Amino acid sequence: MSSNKLGKLFTLTTFGESHGTALGGVIDGCPAGLKVNFDMIQAELDRRKPGQSKIVTQRKEPDTVKFLSGIYEGVTTGTPIGFIVENNNQRSGDYNHNKDTYRPSHADYTYDKKYGIRDHRGGGRSSARETVNWVVAGALAKQFIADIEINAFTSSVGNIFIDKPYQDLDFSLTDSNMVRCPDAATAQKMEEHIMAIKKEGDTVGGTITCVLKNVPIGWGEPVFDKLHARLGAAMLSINAVKGFEYGSGFCGAKMQGSEHNDQFDSSTTTSSNLSGGIQGGISNGMDIYFRVAFKPVATIMREQQTIDNEGKLTKTTGKGRHDPCVVPRAIPIVEALAAMVLLDFKLLARKDKI
Repeated sequence: MSSNKLGKLFTLTTFGESHGTALGGVIDGCPAGLKVNFDMIQAELDRRKPGQSKIVTQRKEPDTVKFLSGIYEGVTTGTPIGFIVENNNQRSGDYNHNKDTYRPSHADYTYDKKYGIRDHRGGGRSSARETVNWVVAGALAKQFIADIEINAFTSSVGNIFIDKPYQDLDFSLTDSNMVRCPDAATAQKMEEHIMAIKKEGDTVGGTITCVLKNVPIGWGEPVFDKLHARLGAAMLSINAVKGFEYGSGFCGAKMQGSEHNDQFDSSTTTSSNLSGGIQGGISNGMDIYFRVAFKPVATIMREQQTIDNEGKLTKTTGKGRHDPCVVPRAIPIVEALAAMVLLDFKLLARKDKI
């Protein structure tokens, strides 16, 4: 299996399966000399880990990271940083009924057809448990770009949306509720909707909005490595993601140029920001904001029609521990990937001028 690496200069290569011994990774290209805040890394992992509230999967994992190399006396050495996160609460038996059948809208069928073999235990490598590795690397990346504010939050669940612009939100309230929505009234409606869907044995999707503040002007590469293209590629790598838009996004397609153009009102700012902080694939100093769409979790506690590995029609019903809505736990994942992409461009930007 190829394509287990993210990044150009600051890179992350990962390994592991949902029900294997451990997951882990190797971070390469990490500059030397950073005093690592290990508590901050663990706090980010705690935001992602299962079992943290009644609206997420009840799998209990401590998700404690163990660093194996690249850090000496708490400081990065510039050498590859190896780490692992052990799996402690596997219940592989929950997936025995799927050993010879394919779960609808999962990667079971495509993995089997591509490789001729698959790990049916929780989806193996296709499981969202892989994202624990991304959060470790992203938490480290955040410490290298500490001047940049990265704030992701739940902006919708099903048909329930925040009806305020992000500028009117207090991001310090994002983690004050289970759904990670910084608007208390909307958060309560979202939580109630998720619980109602869960009782029906069903799941629901939603969106995450992410705002990046204080990104320096000039990050991003022209043509094939545009900043928004790299952000989009990272976000579309997240399990269950079905869409990415930045700035005006698809709404911009309805507008005229006279409405959409961001006119300058000073030497460094524009009166509007429909460009989403990126022009020509390069950051312009304004806020970068984007939205990521997540589908409903594919495992539902209802009977569905499927096929077995011989191509015969059969029935399957979801079992085990699953999120009724993946969005709240994906907040730190979105932030982690954004941080890794930004750090990569920070390192790339060092070569642009003498």
